[in-house]
Amino acid sequence: MTASDLPRRIPLIVAGAFFMQVLDSTIISTSLPQMADAFGVRALDLSFGITIYMLAVAACIPASGWLADRYGSRNVFAAAIVVFSLASLACGLADSLPTFIAARAVQGVGGALMTPVGRLVVLRNTPKAGLLQATALLTWPALIAPVLGPVLGGFITTYASWRWNFLINLPIGLAGLLLALRFIPNLHGEAPRRFDGRGFLLSAGAMVLLLHGLESIGHAGADLGLSAAFCVAGSVLGVAALRHFRRAAEPLLDLSPFTAPTFALTTLSGGFFCRMVISATPFLLPLLFQIGFGLSSWEAGLMIVAYFAGNLGMKTVTTPLLRRFGFRRVLVANGMLGALAIAACGLLRPDTPAWAVAALLAVAGLTRSMQLTALSTLTFADTEPQQRSSASTLSSMLQQVAMIVGVAAGALLVKLSQAAHGLEQPVLADFRNVFAAIGLIGFVAALRFLRLAPDAGAEVSGRPARHAA
Repeated sequence: MTASDLPRRIPLIVAGAFFMQVLDSTIISTSLPQMADAFGVRALDLSFGITIYMLAVAACIPASGWLADRYGSRNVFAAAIVVFSLASLACGLADSLPTFIAARAVQGVGGALMTPVGRLVVLRNTPKAGLLQATALLTWPALIAPVLGPVLGGFITTYASWRWNFLINLPIGLAGLLLALRFIPNLHGEAPRRFDGRGFLLSAGAMVLLLHGLESIGHAGADLGLSAAFCVAGSVLGVAALRHFRRAAEPLLDLSPFTAPTFALTTLSGGFFCRMVISATPFLLPLLFQIGFGLSSWEAGLMIVAYFAGNLGMKTVTTPLLRRFGFRRVLVANGMLGALAIAACGLLRPDTPAWAVAALLAVAGLTRSMQLTALSTLTFADTEPQQRSSASTLSSMLQQVAMIVGVAAGALLVKLSQAAHGLEQPVLADFRNVFAAIGLIGFVAALRFLRLAPDAGAEVSGRPARHAA
């Protein structure tokens, strides 16, 4: 292996671990009825197995950067793979619902460390000039796994056993562990610091309460008042955590990355709402096709393939477009186009030709892929080396919140439109309203990137200076 192999090899190793994690989250939905039969419970009871994973991730993410600084990013990333893989084994061998829920909670701990620390591994081992290519490699699991997961999960559940949906993680995890220990340097933070217990409790509590409140909004028959109470409590703890981080001598999280306009815009401002819209779309599309069009879950799944296929189709041209036009133009123009495509999904009807539906979904998928890659790359374009552990942790926390907010917003908008029509079930007109609202949010969010400097991110995109103005 030569030195030139490192910039590409390390992101591929991390991407493999990410693939295992994303595949696990998408594959489980196909086997819930069979798992319920094995445990002697209702399929709805298994929803807590999904919720507990999300809450465990939310609780542990704030500590990920400190652990990587203290024990080394390679060691913590490898430990996360081990924890996730062994918990997957426990899920596959579980013989009761409580055992399965406990295993899923441990899986969430591994997942909470894997994503931010894996990203930190790449940041610490990639020069800025190679960040765009590295980020493109890191995003492919999020594009491929949602397509492969339901198909693979259905096949395994039908012809083998639902348990193999979890046991399949073992060979992937073992390969990732061996490659990580062999090829990834174990880099530490510049200066070890004491663990900020108060900051951890405040930030972890804020994440758990806020995400639980948001996630519960999407449940059928959810108590919206109770959900709102969780969100308010989480927000109060979040404000307290921010005040603590600003005042503490050795805070768990350094908030200085937000002083960089690129980081603030891509994580808090336009980027947060772009990710929210991106997360709402895959949640709403199956509902549109099954409730609005009356299709079966299998038929709806086939329609969604065009959306995720569009994601993959954009990967080959993302880097050239960013180098040619720059981050500001791409994020604005691509974001506006993507928002219009999402809004147009609400105009689809059961008699719309299949080719037209597929074409629109492909455009929505193409723009989604471009926006995610551009956002993920620009986020760390101007962060200093000493800020990277906190920047990676903060980015992961905000992405988790944006994802749940997107799904919650989609579910709430459907409920509000349905209530306005006085109906017990949503109809096609409700989805038209919701897609229009989500598209409008995405359009406004794209315009926020006009605040970027014309040459923002030029160093990571490789855009020639003569084109920066």
